[in-house]
This record gives sequence, structure tokens and C-alpha cells, in this order.
Amino acid sequence: MTYLEDPKKQKLIRRLKLIEGQIRGLQNMVEKNTYCVDIITQTSAVKQGLSNVEDLLLENHLGHCLFAQVQAGQTGKIKEEILKVYKLKRK
Repeated sequence: MTYLEDPKKQKLIRRLKLIEGQIRGLQNMVEKNTYCVDIITQTSAVKQGLSNVEDLLLENHLGHCLFAQVQAGQTGKIKEEILKVYKLKRK
């Protein structure tokens, strides 16, 4: 369950569209046999872009979803979700 306010949602959509373009560019680079280091540079940029998207989602989740669970007294669920997110971020 995710609840994104419209400005945050639009920011995420814009970032994801940029990443989508980068992925298409990577495919084009591979098809054209671009120098490996140049491709790796772009894959690094894509990973950073995805990491930024992930960070925005996590910030939103902690600030809204988990905060609402705290207010509702759902401490067991909060602990599970924090551990789940922690494990996902370590991968």
C-alpha cells in the first residue's frame, strides 16, 4: 500500500521516465558496440537513478504509512515493515 501525494507522485514518474530513456539508450549503446566503459558509466547512472527513486519511496513510506500505523497502535506491523525494508535495502 502506498499513498503518494500528487507532487511526489509526479516527481517519481518524471524520474522513472528519465530512467526508462536511459535504459533505451543503454540498449542502443550495446547494439552499436559502444566502448564498454561508456556503457558501464551509463549503467552506474541508471543504478543511481533507481536508488534515488527507492529513497523517495522509502521516505514517503516512513513519513506517511508507518506514521499512520504508529498512530493506530500497530506496533507489530511497524516492526515487520521496518525489518522488511532494511533487508531489501541491503540487497
